[in-house]
Amino acid sequence: MTRSTKLYKFLPGIIGLILVASLCSFNKQDGDGDNAPFKFHTIIIDAGHGGKDPGAHGAYSLEKNVALAIALKLQKAIQEQMPEINPVMTRTTDKFVELNERARIANSSKGNLFISIHCNSSPVTKGSRERGVLLLVYGYHRSEEQREAIRENSSIFIEKDYKTKYGDYDPNSPSASIILNNYMLKYRKQSIMFGSLVNDQLKNTDDRHSLGVKEQGLLVLAHSAMPAVLVETGFINNTQDEDYLNSEEGQHAIVQSIVRAIKAYKDKISIK
Repeated sequence: MTRSTKLYKFLPGIIGLILVASLCSFNKQDGDGDNAPFKFHTIIIDAGHGGKDPGAHGAYSLEKNVALAIALKLQKAIQEQMPEINPVMTRTTDKFVELNERARIANSSKGNLFISIHCNSSPVTKGSRERGVLLLVYGYHRSEEQREAIRENSSIFIEKDYKTKYGDYDPNSPSASIILNNYMLKYRKQSIMFGSLVNDQLKNTDDRHSLGVKEQGLLVLAHSAMPAVLVETGFINNTQDEDYLNSEEGQHAIVQSIVRAIKAYKDKISIK
């Protein structure tokens, strides 16, 4: 076998590796030693529930309304304090949006961070003693769903006609799987980082009781191909938390804590 024949034999694999490498550098989420600067430009703000899905109930309020109020305030705060960032909403009205549609909005907008706003609730009907904030990231034990989302989203960043131009490129090849796993590890690390920053702000600046940062297999985060955190802003069926969550003061404090965390997160992932 001649040298040129050997080279031709391995060419599809080489092309595949080049494609995957270019994909990673295009959508990288931090410096990681690369020369190309990362531009943090789009945040997806997801107001939980909506429309026919009210979410949790308090004594006088519904999770869907509280989540939307906080989400809209967060959008406005980002626009005012971080004009270089584009906040994209999954809903701006009392509308039911399916979980897959929320992820589609996030991925098609090429979001760099997904923030889902919710209210917690305990099994007690009302007057719960459970209180405080909780930050949730997608559980690594259910990684296959997010791996598929990353795989699907990655095709956005490859030429539309790549199958014609690079017919032998296999997105299911071992090399592509390695890259996808690296994506997942990076997104998980950054999700935990952002969740911890939000938790620190809510706990230390706002003096909120905190249940910490935890991993769960949440569907709303499963198909978002980016770092993602669900913010449980308080227990809506706890009397004190419900009053706080419905107050202008409480909503403002929650929003400002999230914005401070976004600024700190942006600084951290922009360091090269």
